[in-house]
Amino acid sequence: MSKTPIRLLVHGASGRMGQALLRLAADREDLRVVAAVSRKVDQRVVDGIPRFAAKELAGVPAFDAAIDFSLPDGFEAMLALCVSRSAAFVSGTTGLSDDQRGALDAAASRIPVLWAANFSLGVAVLDLLVERAARDLDGWACDILEQHHVHKLDAPSGTALALGASAERGGAAPRYASVRAGDIVGEHTVQFAGVGERVELVHRATNRDVFALGALTAAVRLAARTPGLYGMRDLLADA
Repeated sequence: MSKTPIRLLVHGASGRMGQALLRLAADREDLRVVAAVSRKVDQRVVDGIPRFAAKELAGVPAFDAAIDFSLPDGFEAMLALCVSRSAAFVSGTTGLSDDQRGALDAAASRIPVLWAANFSLGVAVLDLLVERAARDLDGWACDILEQHHVHKLDAPSGTALALGASAERGGAAPRYASVRAGDIVGEHTVQFAGVGERVELVHRATNRDVFALGALTAAVRLAARTPGLYGMRDLLADA
């Protein structure tokens, strides 16, 4: 007997990630999009999904989880709505202030919350492997190379820094290098070098859909969790 689909709200529906979420969600049986929220609304219903303006959040239907890829100025209202509705909150919104990150921590005492710089399930596995390698390869040099398209401004990438934090937890002292070239979606290489040998852990994203697919999977898995602050690694055991 199939499970009841998770009722999903997409916040930031008009953005690149929001559009990918809506497109890919249509092919899944484990969730159903019940509302799409964006700054402005031109049509009230698109492909059977009700559309709401950001100022109309109070009027959205019941939902089990929300995925937020918006802007910092809309982040807190969406988080507050999830808390008031006892719904899971998944966010990839960047540029959050310290106060907004504090709001995430506070919300985690009441609902399941996940913020991630990268929603790729492969990167979540890479993160685990990096920490393990750093712990087992004590004293080896650790270098992280990240490569992205020419339009990406931040360097090192948020994912590279997150991998570096895992390496540090394992006892390594990572160094970073960045490349901006062509239309590279995203490549991360973590190298551990010892005397006479070298280990390389690599993840390559060849399609941006992997990030939307990971966020959808995260929402489904997070909706079944108890309140708390989660990362993508925490949801891998549900695979």
